[in-house]
Amino acid sequence: MPTAKMASGVGRQLLRLGGGSWRPSVLLGQPRPGPTHRAYVSGAAQAAVEKSESLSSDASAKESQAKAESKSFAAGMFKGQLTTDQVFPYPSVLNEEQTQFLKELVGPMSRFFEEVNDPAKNDALEQVEETTLKGLKELGAFGLQVPSELGGVGLCNTQYARLVEIVGMHDLGVGITLGAHQSIGFKGILLFGTKAQKEKYLPKLASGETLAAFCLTEPASGSDAASIRSSAVPSPCGSYYTLNGSKIWISNGGLADIFTVFAKTPVKDASTGTTKEKITAFVVERSFGGVTHGPPEKKMGIKASNTAEVYFDGVRVPSENVLGEVGGGFKVAMHILNNGRFGMAAALAGTMKAIIAKAVNHATNRTQFGEKIHNFGVIQEKLARMAVLQYVTESMAYMVSANMDQGSKDFQIEAAISKIFSSEAAWKVTDECIQVMGGMGFMKEAGVERVLRDLRIFRIFEGTSDILRLFVALQGCMDKGKELSGLGNALKNPFGNAGLLLGEAGKQLRRRAGLGSGLSLSGVVHPELSRSGELAVQALEQFATVVEAKLIKHKKGIVNEQFLLQRLADGAIDLYAMVVVLSRASRSLSEGHPTAQHEKMLCDSWCIEVRLGVTECRWRLEAHPDPFSPLQAAARIRESMAALQSDPQQQELFRNFKRYH
Repeated sequence: MPTAKMASGVGRQLLRLGGGSWRPSVLLGQPRPGPTHRAYVSGAAQAAVEKSESLSSDASAKESQAKAESKSFAAGMFKGQLTTDQVFPYPSVLNEEQTQFLKELVGPMSRFFEEVNDPAKNDALEQVEETTLKGLKELGAFGLQVPSELGGVGLCNTQYARLVEIVGMHDLGVGITLGAHQSIGFKGILLFGTKAQKEKYLPKLASGETLAAFCLTEPASGSDAASIRSSAVPSPCGSYYTLNGSKIWISNGGLADIFTVFAKTPVKDASTGTTKEKITAFVVERSFGGVTHGPPEKKMGIKASNTAEVYFDGVRVPSENVLGEVGGGFKVAMHILNNGRFGMAAALAGTMKAIIAKAVNHATNRTQFGEKIHNFGVIQEKLARMAVLQYVTESMAYMVSANMDQGSKDFQIEAAISKIFSSEAAWKVTDECIQVMGGMGFMKEAGVERVLRDLRIFRIFEGTSDILRLFVALQGCMDKGKELSGLGNALKNPFGNAGLLLGEAGKQLRRRAGLGSGLSLSGVVHPELSRSGELAVQALEQFATVVEAKLIKHKKGIVNEQFLLQRLADGAIDLYAMVVVLSRASRSLSEGHPTAQHEKMLCDSWCIEVRLGVTECRWRLEAHPDPFSPLQAAARIRESMAALQSDPQQQELFRNFKRYH
């Protein structure tokens, strides 16, 4: 059937993804020592597999060995493993010098956005004010991760995340201008550029003298990035390519001078002699000629950022401007996007922090029925849930950035999860802020409606939430599928693999009997969080049981089961969030942070709710997979009733939330 073929194609593509006033002089002209280890290069996401056939039984021993060495918690949980290397203890990656340097940057950046930038005016003008752009250039904000020897600030991912969080607190429109420039615009040069390319382009990009844009999306190519039609034909002499095509909805498209452009190029297979079209990445200068752009798009939100269609008409691109390998453009694009997703979570953690402050301020000052409304249980619950979502998002952002700074190469699932969770959490938090504020929140003057409009795009660009959910589930299932195929091979020689088979059989029998397989977070989480740690392990056991059952049932056909995959992804997202907050709250309790008890309540509340959700999701998928079944509605009711009977600590959090604000 055509539909089945289309779904299968989607699955294959997804598996390829993978104090005082502001003083700019604080940073001007002062190259600072960056971290000795620049993990934004070595920590780039490893190339995802090319085809869904990786689920088949002919997985090579080399692939199995590589995956066995994976330290990704998110990949491990699909296999029922507690791979804690990257998540416990909660990482602290900055040395003393980096910490001090970051403190020197936070103050000026915060004061700039409080005293100079005007988000409402930017929104009304539908462009960033020139004074703001000038100030940001003086602050070095256009080259935060460019090495200091090339004119940048030289920040690691964790330092970058902290400054991006400040931007997200104040103005997402400005954040998009900065992010489109450095998080994706010239990130390819940082990750894949030659020494000559870096020396030629990065100094001016870091200073903001030139702006960058990332050009992938086309009129007929959105989530299906491999279907782009722009072409780059090599000249007979091999010294240049002729680029033709157009790209739509390009952030900074009307402002940029440097473009990272993806186009189809003919590539000859050395082994077969055949020529195929493959995507290649190029660094394109506007000054090459033939590069034009359309008028700024009229958008629902992030109006201050520039978004335009960009046209390439017979552009001669020198061969030395190929980024990465010829034919390796898809890999370049996916690495760039994977590498930048943690920044979105950091920015939206900042957005939520500012929005919660508005909601709390209103609740503590608004009087109705003779009482301040923060005394009402409904308001307390809203504020508490908002705080939980912000805490989870912030914890994810700094976990992923730290993993990257530690040199991890296997973080693409975690990065995708952080993008999905943060974009949806920020929307919920902002929507609830408007609800807390009532009619006042609906008015433009309060500034919350602007944030809600700005937030809507975050579930769409740089990978829609729907596509990334499928990616998370398929990537995780692929890893588990390889494990199952290895067991299948072991069965061909049962005597030679008796230990492996007996161990796996015992684990599966215990798991299916509800006895667990011996996994534990004891000794890893803080003793005060032991109950939540047990809930996390129970949830992981249930999740792994469902993953295995569905893989055995559907095999390679699981790529077509999008209803199932979406729900597996939801379980994976919630599980990863559980472990991340357990890790962070454990560190706070162990180190005696002033906020430790508050963090404990946030962590416990999240773990209780997620454990209930995973249980209900398993019941739905195993017993009643039909989404329109009346029993599915019954399951949702059961979930709500279970929440009412949950641990009283959760209700304590709602009641006592006001004490912490």
